[in-house]
Amino acid sequence: MLKAARYITNVQTRFMWGCMVLFASLWATGAMSGASSQEFNTGAEYAIVMDSRSGKVLFEKNADELVPPASMSKIMTMLMVFERLQQKRLKLTDKFVISEDAWRRGGAPSRSSTMYAEVGSKVALEDLVRGVIIHSGNDAAIAIAEALGGTEDGFADDMTRRARELGLQKSTFKNATGLPAEGHVSTMRELASLTRYLIEVFPEYYKYYGEREFTWNNIRQQNRNPLLGNYRGADGVKTGYIRDSGYGMIGSAEREGRRLIVVVGGMASKNDRSVEVERLLDFGFRKFRSVRLFSAGDTVGQARVWGGELPSVKLVTKKDMLTLLSDEEKSTAEVQLVYTGPLTAPVEAGKQIGFVRILTDGKLVYKSPIYTKHSVAPTDSMWRKALDSALFMALGG
Repeated sequence: MLKAARYITNVQTRFMWGCMVLFASLWATGAMSGASSQEFNTGAEYAIVMDSRSGKVLFEKNADELVPPASMSKIMTMLMVFERLQQKRLKLTDKFVISEDAWRRGGAPSRSSTMYAEVGSKVALEDLVRGVIIHSGNDAAIAIAEALGGTEDGFADDMTRRARELGLQKSTFKNATGLPAEGHVSTMRELASLTRYLIEVFPEYYKYYGEREFTWNNIRQQNRNPLLGNYRGADGVKTGYIRDSGYGMIGSAEREGRRLIVVVGGMASKNDRSVEVERLLDFGFRKFRSVRLFSAGDTVGQARVWGGELPSVKLVTKKDMLTLLSDEEKSTAEVQLVYTGPLTAPVEAGKQIGFVRILTDGKLVYKSPIYTKHSVAPTDSMWRKALDSALFMALGG
């Protein structure tokens, strides 16, 4: 019996500069100039710009200073939920009770961010998740913490413990909400790293951060993220404010397969926060140029087929493969075709079997799926099957 192996092949391709109207417009306005972080100044007291896929920091200012993260710490609350959902330890349909404490400290009586859940009511986890993400509901966050940790204090200890396991050595969580508490602190760098983990590992749940509004119990609640609908490619993440730390925000946007994460803190107003996050994202995207790897329908390689009338099947992309690369990355980028094979006949046309990826300095910065271009029927020839097996074994399969 053949054992499947993972094939990784370098793709011979020539990077072509994009000639889209958008790209031309950016070039005309000077948006593609290679400004360095030394040439950029921010009004934020604390800031960082990070490339999501590679983790490379493009700009930072006081990024390792400990500050109260306010509601930005709710990304850790959600990460604890997403991990349990992914592990099948929770279901989105599970219902949690809104305790009197959750209602009093995080609900309508608290006059803080709330989803207006009624005391003693049972609320589905998916509604609580939306309540936390979209309207920063403190009642929802406390209800989740009590259900998963027994008490909010216990859940906060679990949050800190998990942060250490993920390599965050400075962040300490004292609650699930980000409300003022002595010792509840984080840094811009660790919040960015935490956000990167959340985005890259839980894409099926990260989608909630891009929802513009949420209606629950006949109450329409709008997302507090000012980037949504106003900044191209923006789909997250979280705002925060308490008096001790000022206005802060984690923002993220994706353009042509390239995602940036920005975290700022210490801003004087909501408007200042919004403007500065957009400036930092603009700065980050200016460091890249649009690159076309392949056009929709292009053949990008081929995969071996065992037991088929044909020895291989051509692999194609269904959409244009466009991404953003810096000049430095473009000169060293490695393009790879990755799939698990050999494929076994019959092979269906249009089936996704792998992906094309770009690595710079060994770090993944882009990935896009590839599909079989045509079908391959099984062969009736025993000689053909024997030859395929011999070749497969000889090549180290």
